[in-house]
Amino acid sequence: MNQHSSLGRSGSLLERASEVYDFGAFLSAPPAPTVEKAVPPKPETAPVAAATPEPVAKAPAPVADAPAPIAAPRPAKAAGKAVIDRAALAARGMISPDAPTGGLAEEFRIVKRQLLRNRAALAEGRRHSVLVASAHPGEGKTFCAINLALSLAGEEDVEVLLVDGDFSKPEILDTLGLEGGPGFLDAIADPLADPEAFVIRTDIPGLSVLPAGRSVANATELLASGRTADLLDRLGRHRPDRIVLFDSPPALMASQAAVIAGHVGQTLMIVRADQTIEADLREALGLLSACPHVSLLLNAAAMGSGRRFGSYYGKAA
Repeated sequence: MNQHSSLGRSGSLLERASEVYDFGAFLSAPPAPTVEKAVPPKPETAPVAAATPEPVAKAPAPVADAPAPIAAPRPAKAAGKAVIDRAALAARGMISPDAPTGGLAEEFRIVKRQLLRNRAALAEGRRHSVLVASAHPGEGKTFCAINLALSLAGEEDVEVLLVDGDFSKPEILDTLGLEGGPGFLDAIADPLADPEAFVIRTDIPGLSVLPAGRSVANATELLASGRTADLLDRLGRHRPDRIVLFDSPPALMASQAAVIAGHVGQTLMIVRADQTIEADLREALGLLSACPHVSLLLNAAAMGSGRRFGSYYGKAA
């Protein structure tokens, strides 16, 4: 049975979701897929109350033949590392690694602290992986995934690998200003490939990116194969300081989200204030029920009273 818990306990982003969505003793449904695209709101992410969905049957899919090995990506580099476009991040209202601390950065610090605490209760094989999902496109999934990755990269003893898992509509590389190349799906399809050869090291200490890889019709089947678990072991288990953070497709739009949920230790479900419908949220949570720990994050919430991190740092939130 899945355990859905809220991130935070004192009116933080994650908690405010529970005030918007009444999750008490309900929610039941099992794993299924998704695809989406995030829109930078004027985010005030909010931790949400947990709920528990019931399992839904999911049929394993056949594995496709492995294609020929692919060459490693060639992003623009400076001092041997791919350069993140800070101006593009600022233009989209995201955290900028070189900018003064503000309200958004502080909100994501609260979110990441809870995610890091949750790791201790997870099985070793799932401790290093987190999925960021949403029910539909436009709810801020990619926006939150990138900001969370940037925040995690600031930890002294954490390395974050941001995986573009929205295989039908990948946006991570464009948003960060990085060039494309082979990635996650290519590493699954070719058992002889070295996934680390596809990882893009960036000029932000602690942050690496793994592209989605080539577009294939059988992406769900590849993800459902045993190669995915093996790949995640190679990417995370043998690197104890690394967190593998997936940006997935919207759960009600593509089947891959439900499959990935079966491989990760935590899922952060993005709920957009005044947009996400409760019935859709329940259905999406049911599809992601293969993940042992699911939390909700309320995005683009209008703040009433309470925290004013931006104001404290000299800029109104």
